[in-house]
Amino acid sequence: MELNLNSLKNSVRILMIPVIIFVAGFTGCKVSYSFSGASTTGLSTVSIQYFQNRAPLVQPGLSQFITDALIDKCKSQTSLKTVNGIGDANFEGEISDYNTRPRTVAADAEAAMNRFTITVKVKFTNSVDPDLSFEQTFSRYEDYNSNLDLSQVEKELADKIIEMIVEDIFNQAFVNW
Repeated sequence: MELNLNSLKNSVRILMIPVIIFVAGFTGCKVSYSFSGASTTGLSTVSIQYFQNRAPLVQPGLSQFITDALIDKCKSQTSLKTVNGIGDANFEGEISDYNTRPRTVAADAEAAMNRFTITVKVKFTNSVDPDLSFEQTFSRYEDYNSNLDLSQVEKELADKIIEMIVEDIFNQAFVNW
């Protein structure tokens, strides 16, 4: 069996053309999409200002916790560089409510379930596309058994609520579905 070197070279060339086109197509394009669904087209920086606690009931550390949670979310779900000043995307806001209230009443006129609620007002500014900027209030709650004192469940419930609020804020800012 005789190997035809010219025929082999031509076959390799023919196979390489689609591979080159395929590779060139992917390396020449920049897509601004992440697995979270976040779209940061045109943005390169993000800033998150400290969220002041202006709720009637002030929980120490809550402002820092919410601010840090939003910073962490932006770092983990986007490729935006976090800056201290004002970024292309800027978050600012305040904690406006932090409360617990009876939700349901049992037969003996005592509360059977209580509702723990955290509310955050947010101003988001997108300097690249101002139409995506917003001012909005985000509120989430968790119910708990009234036989428990809030101090027994507060940390666990606050963590859940803040995670949901941060997810809502992030989605409103970057997931424009």
